[in-house]
Parts: sequence; structure tokens; C-alpha cells
Amino acid sequence: MHKQSEAPTITGNTRLFAIIADPIHQVKTPEEMNALMVVRAEDRVMVPVHVSEDRLASAVDGLRAIRNLDGFVVTVPHKGAMVHLCDSLSPAAELVGAVNVVRRDSQGCLHGDILDGVGFVAGLRRAGIEPAGMTVYLAGAGGAAQAIAFALSQAGVARLTIANRTRAKAEQLVDRLSDLFAGVVFEVGTSDPSGHRLVVNATSMGLRETDDYPCDVQRLTGEQIVAEIIMQPERTPLLVAAAERGCRVHLGRPMLQCQIELMAAAMGAGAETQ
Repeated sequence: MHKQSEAPTITGNTRLFAIIADPIHQVKTPEEMNALMVVRAEDRVMVPVHVSEDRLASAVDGLRAIRNLDGFVVTVPHKGAMVHLCDSLSPAAELVGAVNVVRRDSQGCLHGDILDGVGFVAGLRRAGIEPAGMTVYLAGAGGAAQAIAFALSQAGVARLTIANRTRAKAEQLVDRLSDLFAGVVFEVGTSDPSGHRLVVNATSMGLRETDDYPCDVQRLTGEQIVAEIIMQPERTPLLVAAAERGCRVHLGRPMLQCQIELMAAAMGAGAETQ
């Protein structure tokens, strides 16, 4: 994460980013984004914008009109609704049906993307784990899992097995991905993660002490890498069990850390101002 050494200087030339949420007090993205802009000496600043669900459409119309606004981050509970308020979407946002970052162009048009998946892949690569050519077991088929499945496929994994408690949901995701990535072998899996180099938990299982494991940890072996998207607790029961079996473990926090830089780029940071 980027530690802010000084407050950004705001002038009439400063470009704006926003983050919209309801509630808003808990968001950490503005301090991280602003620290990054200070480090990069970019004349941009992010501000939190508190918008309720029933006023989202009118608020977005207002954001379109702000000529020095380059984009905004979208978080709970607006990710799904934002899909219908954008003028264009990335393939990942279309697949998942959710948006967490929007770029505004000079005409006020909005392009939506979701960076959960590419943030996860970037976190792997930053840790020296290259997914290209890997066999991957993915637990989950919800929003985050769909974004990660798309990004792993885009990264060139050899085989992706998707396991979900509701099997039909995993089957639907496999069908959609198969149409998009002809070079990847997709399978619907069971609770058994054996036979895969990388095992990923993209479910919420592990947030609570009473949660069951997202897969059969008894089948994990020492040559496997086991990765989380959960950040709290830092070491989930899955990661503890994996480490006990000699697996390399990858924490959930790098996914968020990488998303800050990806969000900045998606909203035009580092590019010419409009």
C-alpha cells in the first residue's frame, strides 16, 4: 500500500476521481488513491460521494456533467445497478454483470469495468506466481469468482475447474467461458481440488470461524499453491490447513493492493488530461 507523506495540493487545474457507496464512511480507497497520486506527482484527487440506491441514476447523470472528473470507483451496493448506467462495458463486466470502476471521457460517456479478477491475477504475478499454462481449481461461481475466472482464462491458464455448492451455477459459468476462450479447458468440479497446481477460494467461506472449508483440504498436497481472496482473517482456515500440508499459500490482500493501481489506470491516471 502507498503511505501518504503529504496532502495533495488542490487547484483549479486538479482532475477529480470519485468513489460512490452507501454507506461511505468505511471506504479506504480515497486515502490509498490520493497517496498514490502524491507519489506519482499527478494533479488528481479522489473524493468520497455518498449516494443512496434510489438516487444513483440521478447522481450518475450529474457526474457525467463534471468536466474535470475522469472517473469513479463503484462499491456496495451499486456494482450491479451501475451496469445499466454505463454507455459501454468491458467483456468482464458484461460476463459478471457488475461494475466497480468507471472511466468518463471528454464527452461525458461512461465505460464500466470490473477489476476484481485482474487485481487477483496481478497479485499472483507480483508474488511470482504466473498462471499462464497452469491447471486451476476455483471454488465459487458468484460475482468475485466470475471475475477471477474470466481473468485467469484471459491470462492463459491451461485448465480451469469451477466448483460451486450449486452445481448449476458452475455449469452456467463454464458454458459462458467456453464460448469466450477456446484455448482453455473448462470443467465443472467437485469438492476435490487434487490434480490442480493452483487452488483458489473465491467464496466467502472462511470469513467466520464456524465456516466449513471451500474444498476438501484432505486432498491438498505439498506441490500445490493455495490462494485466498478473503483479507480478514489474513490466514483463513483453508490457508492454515494448506500450510500444514506443505502448500505454498497466497493471501487475499494483494488482490486489493493491486486494484488501486489498476483503478487509477482505468480512470486515466498517467495519461494526458482531457
